[in-house]
Amino acid sequence: MLKHSHFSIQKQIYERIAYLGTVSKAELLEFFSITSSSMTRILEDLLSQKLIMVSGLGTSTGGRKPILFQTNPDYGYLIGLDISRLSSSLGLFDLHLKPLSTVRWEMDRSLTPERLLELVADAARQMLADHHIAHEQVLGMGVGAVGPLDPAQGMMLQPEYFPSEAWNQVPVSRLLQEKLHFPVQLDNGANTALLAEYWALRNEACKNMLYVHSGVNIRSAIMTGGQILRGAADTEGAVGQMIIQTGGQRLRGKGNYGSLETYVSIPSLEERAQSQLKIGRESLLSAVPPERVTFPALVQALEENDPLVKELFIETATYLGVGLANMINTVHPEYVILGGALMNANPLVYDTAIQVARKNIYTYPRYNPVFSPGILREEAVLTGAALQILQGWEW
Repeated sequence: MLKHSHFSIQKQIYERIAYLGTVSKAELLEFFSITSSSMTRILEDLLSQKLIMVSGLGTSTGGRKPILFQTNPDYGYLIGLDISRLSSSLGLFDLHLKPLSTVRWEMDRSLTPERLLELVADAARQMLADHHIAHEQVLGMGVGAVGPLDPAQGMMLQPEYFPSEAWNQVPVSRLLQEKLHFPVQLDNGANTALLAEYWALRNEACKNMLYVHSGVNIRSAIMTGGQILRGAADTEGAVGQMIIQTGGQRLRGKGNYGSLETYVSIPSLEERAQSQLKIGRESLLSAVPPERVTFPALVQALEENDPLVKELFIETATYLGVGLANMINTVHPEYVILGGALMNANPLVYDTAIQVARKNIYTYPRYNPVFSPGILREEAVLTGAALQILQGWEW
């Protein structure tokens, strides 16, 4: 029991050093209720195991300058995988979450689960070879994927809107473990993105956060007290089914009538643009057959200040702002991080959504959360996928 207790506090101290980046013994003693001699022994143990290293000397407060410690970034390595509808990416990280190599694939019909996971396995092996990293130095691979999922079984269930229809009931964790022979952990991409942004913002001491990803659909994750909020089921995309217009339409005959996703998603925006062009609305896109108008073309037209396209994006952002206000009024986050292809399409979308959200936040401006596009942005899902391996690492 004593050995287990020592091991537990040792791991907690390691995790505290990892979280803070660099820290002195005195700062650790302020956080942990153990004696100075016990802390010294634990730090010496961690140093002897090469789990931590001396990073320099701190500022003196009158006496000897304190020794600063940090985790050893090269003690082990992490791999993160982001499986999304538009693109998927793989990254190799050290234990400070510094990216050492990344590769990205644009998703198309040819990228079935079998083909993508084969590419992932080949790329992972090549990354390790390029950096002269032995297989046993890899702590594991974390995967952030589009839901719905069964994380316990490592399964992607029935995700919608993938270019290849083969993405259905895919045992991602098992398939990758069989190819790579190290642990694989699956979670939905919104959770891993939020985990990564929380890590990046840790100096802000922020523990209550909301992450909303607006793209092919709307995905969200919530953090309260520094922990990801998890319900009885994987409901990453459920926020898109929030009803914001009673008696409204459905998107492609699915989901709730009048749902947020019906008005705020790439398929919805494409459908509305095509409909307006078919009835003769003037646009820079009028020369293109309406059914061929896609999201990239709409983004380009918005950059060229096309009045019709600008109107449609503002309408989309306005509905998104209403949905954000509903979520914010429910969970009261300190930080609201907004990502995804729709949000990143143009500053107009981001600014409009925030403006509308603020106007509908209860008790604003007395309660005024910080809005942010995030620090890691497109790399958040990937980084958070790797981070979950570090956080769940069992020595």
